[in-house]
This record gives sequence, C-alpha cells and structure tokens, in this order.
Amino acid sequence: MERWLALELASTIRHDGDGGVADDLTTVQETTRWIQEHRDLLAGHVPAGGLTADEPLRLEIIELRQAVRALFARAVSPAPPSPADAHRLMNADQATARLNVAAAREPVTPQLDWPAEGAPTTQLLSAENDPSVRLVATLARAAIDFLTGPQRLDLRSCTAPRCVRYFVKSHGRQEWCKPSCGNRARAARHYSRHRTAADGSALS
Repeated sequence: MERWLALELASTIRHDGDGGVADDLTTVQETTRWIQEHRDLLAGHVPAGGLTADEPLRLEIIELRQAVRALFARAVSPAPPSPADAHRLMNADQATARLNVAAAREPVTPQLDWPAEGAPTTQLLSAENDPSVRLVATLARAAIDFLTGPQRLDLRSCTAPRCVRYFVKSHGRQEWCKPSCGNRARAARHYSRHRTAADGSALS
C-alpha cells in the first residue's frame, strides 16, 4: 500500500481504541518517535541519524498538521470532515497560506539524477542547514504535492463510529480506512436496525 507523508501527518490524530481521540505528537518524545518511524519517507531531507525534536519544532509540526487537516476537510467536502477537529478547523485560505510559508522556508534546487542502470529522477538540493527547518518544509511540500496530485480525488474521511482518520480510497466502494473500521461500522448498523425494529414492536 502506498504511503503519503501528508496523510501520515494527518493521521497523528487518531482513535485511541477506547472511544476517544489520541494525539501522537503530544510530547517532544512522541514527536521524535514519529520522526524516527518515518525515516523512510523523510530520507534525504533530515539527517541520516534522525532528528531529535524540541518544543518549538513540535509546535511547528502541530501547526502544520492543523493546516493539512483543514485542507483535507476541504478536499472531502461536501462529505463531512473528520470529527476529531471539525469544530475548530482554520479556514482554507489561512491553511493554504500556512502551508506555503512553511514550504518556502527551505530554498531547494532540483537536480537530475540518472544512474547508468535505471530511470532518471529528481533530487532536491537544499541550501538550508537547520534540520528542523528542512523537516517542516519537507512536510509542507509533501502536503502540497498530495493536494495537487490525483490522490486528492480519492481522499475520504472514514465514516466508521469513533474513527477520525482520513484515507485514500483504493477501490470503488471503499467506505472505511481499514477492515476493523468496516467491522465496527457494520456492527453499529446491525445494532441500530435491530434497536429500531425492537422499538417499533414495543410501540405496536
């Protein structure tokens, strides 16, 4: 399954398995862990040995996540957005501006890489020495690439009870981000139908 850095960032807000919402970026330690866990998607943009977050970097990433989730909500409209933060989303213009400012903080130059055996690719040569700035700019560019790419058309907000994730639909009738959410949604529908039928019998 293809992974998108922007979607991974948005998914740091998730269902906690107990009816609530968890945030994977609540502390500096958790933020550092998230960065380490996504080394493959960040390769070439952060130091090979990883990056240890501090509080200013954590807050920058959270601010960027707010912008990404606001624009994801716009992308899935008129369907409802994720309920995790639907009540406090920034407006789309503000989110777009925040994304663009973050992306512009790292001056990059595209470089052609064409090995003797293989296809040509583009590498970005950075003029920024601060790895924290590079990380935030990389996350912003990833969100811009996602939102301007074809996958935006297949972005959905999971409709399963208590789920707060966004996902990219991989087949025509997909309603949920993962099978466990589908099971939970079907169980909820089954319960609702039986309860409605029971209430109707009690009234007759």
